[in-house]
Amino acid sequence: MPLNFTAIDFETANNAAASACSVGLVKVREGRVVDKTGWLIRPPLGFDHMLEWNTRIHGITAADIVDAPLWCDQVDALLDFVDGDVLTAHNAGFDMGVLRAACEASRLETPDLRYLCSLRVARKTYHLDSYKLPVAAMAAGFEDFAHHDALADAEACAAIIVHAAKRHDVSTMEDLARITGGGLGLIGPAAEAAAADRRPAVLG
Repeated sequence: MPLNFTAIDFETANNAAASACSVGLVKVREGRVVDKTGWLIRPPLGFDHMLEWNTRIHGITAADIVDAPLWCDQVDALLDFVDGDVLTAHNAGFDMGVLRAACEASRLETPDLRYLCSLRVARKTYHLDSYKLPVAAMAAGFEDFAHHDALADAEACAAIIVHAAKRHDVSTMEDLARITGGGLGLIGPAAEAAAADRRPAVLG
């Protein structure tokens, strides 16, 4: 199987995981970027206030998202682009948490998705003083990008995964996950069912 995946990055409006205000998506086929997109999101109601601190980080203002479609109106477009791919994100726990929380806040079921964290991959691939996205991306040969722009960050994440796969001489996301310290992560009902299966029985 060739190295196929979709890199994803979210920016948030505030400290709530559900407050996704932009997303970047980069599709990779056989180790090459073949498509990319990104857009603004109006977070689910109740999570849609924009903090000044967050604006300082990513540059998105309340005025930018006021007319953007709500998460519930565009999550299908996101999933259509992903098309069942393994996702990757830098510090994937954050981005998977955003996806899950935004769905829950919108009263939608979290989709079943697999993912691999490029931060974990970078730590098992490079010897760096820091593994923050700009530093890890530079090690992968991807430099001078607009950090905290969702699409640019997704491109940087994709570059890390492609470069790391070459360094480890693997050609699938499953093999890259295994060689860098474990399997692929899961979110959605399948992940919840797997967690329940591993939970010890409670005897009455």
